[in-house]
Amino acid sequence: MFAQVPLFPEAASTVAYRVDALFFFLCAVTGAVAVLVTILVIYFAVRYRRRSEDERSTRILGSRRLEWFWTVAPLFVFLLMFGWGASIYNTQAHPPPDATTIFVVGKQWMWKVQHPDGQREINELHVPVGRPVKLLMTSEDVIHSFGVPAFRFKTDVLPDRYTQTWFQPTRVGRYHLFCDQYCGTSHSTMVGSVVVMSERDHQEWLNSRADLSLALKGRRLFLKLQCITCHSANERARAPVLEGLYGKVVPLRDGRTVLADEAYIRRSILRPEADVAQGWEPIMPTFQGQLADPGSDLSEEDALIQLVAYIRSLGPGQTPVRNEDSPPPPRQAAPAKPEEKKPEAPARGPNKPDAPAREKEKGKS
Repeated sequence: MFAQVPLFPEAASTVAYRVDALFFFLCAVTGAVAVLVTILVIYFAVRYRRRSEDERSTRILGSRRLEWFWTVAPLFVFLLMFGWGASIYNTQAHPPPDATTIFVVGKQWMWKVQHPDGQREINELHVPVGRPVKLLMTSEDVIHSFGVPAFRFKTDVLPDRYTQTWFQPTRVGRYHLFCDQYCGTSHSTMVGSVVVMSERDHQEWLNSRADLSLALKGRRLFLKLQCITCHSANERARAPVLEGLYGKVVPLRDGRTVLADEAYIRRSILRPEADVAQGWEPIMPTFQGQLADPGSDLSEEDALIQLVAYIRSLGPGQTPVRNEDSPPPPRQAAPAKPEEKKPEAPARGPNKPDAPAREKEKGKS
């Protein structure tokens, strides 16, 4: 029975082996110190025990060499632990630039997943093997924690902000997904699976669930909310140009600078007065509480994800044109009316004189 219970979950990501190596090193060092201290305590208790009531211990002056040894040696061991752990943390905190971004929203008590091409999942995440995947996460209610033991990571998912993590799976399979932060009465049911597939199977899965991309959905919402009224990217613009904004350093009116990442875009939509761009007036209203669509399952977080994806995708010259700036359709010439045909005179036969001739003959008689 015990042979069927694994001591450790399967290591199925590139960082899992590094985490395991650090973990085993910590266990070895702390275990060795615990054994050494236990042995010394037992040895000193036996060796230096009091053998009679009249026995008096001799004065011990100490040793500077010994003091330096047990001060410096642990210092180097701890610095090694710190440097090793910081290296792994730095790797996890900076996803590679070619990582695929997938949005995750935690909600009591489920995980909602949205892929860049519009595919949506509940409590499941399908990813290809061997490719880095970046998770951009937020919560609709309370604090959750997205954890996959096989990938050796867990990341807190917080309301009203974005957190991120990334992984690169190395093995095809289905792996457990947990909420590692107590989030309410049904916390234990907030579970799911990460399904790692081959490149071909994953592409077939994406094609079978093809939908409008997040950027295209965000464009529709951008136009529906009349954002183009101010962000028009022309001489009549009353707000900053959004083309190529993502990833740039934005100077603010108060002298600060901020990186235009997903968190900045989200904050600018919900609290535009927090980071006003230099050279512009704080005239943008807040859209907090106005993005959800009661007539559909579109929540505010879903709408924010779509808008963020659209603004990320905007390149030079891709800002939509305002209605009044759009050229009118060309006027078409009115079709020519058909010529009216005059009624033809009744045919005159040899035995049927025309009407004037008959009237003339009638008058003579």
